[in-house]
Amino acid sequence: MRPFLLKESNWKTLKDHRFDLAVLPWGATEAHNYHMPYGTDIYEADAISAEAGRKAWEKGANLTILPTIPFGVNTGQADIYLDINMNPSTQFCILRDILTVLNRQGITKFLILNSHGGNDFKTMLRELGLSFPEMLLFTCNWFQALDKDQFFEEKGDHADEMETSLIMYLHSELVLELTEAGDGAEKKSAIKGIREKWAWAERKWSEVTKDTGIGDPRKANAEKGKKYFDAVTDKVSELMLDICAAQPGELYH
Repeated sequence: MRPFLLKESNWKTLKDHRFDLAVLPWGATEAHNYHMPYGTDIYEADAISAEAGRKAWEKGANLTILPTIPFGVNTGQADIYLDINMNPSTQFCILRDILTVLNRQGITKFLILNSHGGNDFKTMLRELGLSFPEMLLFTCNWFQALDKDQFFEEKGDHADEMETSLIMYLHSELVLELTEAGDGAEKKSAIKGIREKWAWAERKWSEVTKDTGIGDPRKANAEKGKKYFDAVTDKVSELMLDICAAQPGELYH
């Protein structure tokens, strides 16, 4: 049993223990090019939260990692077979229910470890913060924690070299030969402001990419994945430690 993972814990251990921080990994179920599993974001969330949690726990962080939520916002992928969409309003309700339990039981620090680009929890936590003013609410995107250019050659943001390398390291048995992968070519928006990234509209996935990937994965390998995994879990564990150490009224210097 890893005591920092709720799914592995038991009542004998927890009936007399109280955590400072609860971490909720949140993934998605969606196609990842031709060569990657639909559960890519879930596998990443599971592994990164568990390893970062271990590193933080061994340095004194009193935290629990909640089971991963497997569905995310996939509203732009309605025509991609079995991409399971969870609307933001549903995510809000789930968060409210979880925070109600944590708040009632005295856990006042909460972090969402987001593993899917379509999820955006900031506005939800703004609103929920008014309902739970005694709680400290955080969200992070692990895939934005590091400069990917230091680890990978090809740019991308979905089933790309980075994600492929990670899953090749974590679950090589689930990745097809890279000769089976599409090139992850992305069509750019016809709207200049969107191309310049100061305007936004949701991408219609099947019109942007023919293979559901964005970013060429064909230079990926498990060695790159391990190097990135080790570095990103170091970074996420630092965040967990900082949140555990944070005190209300002393968050700003």
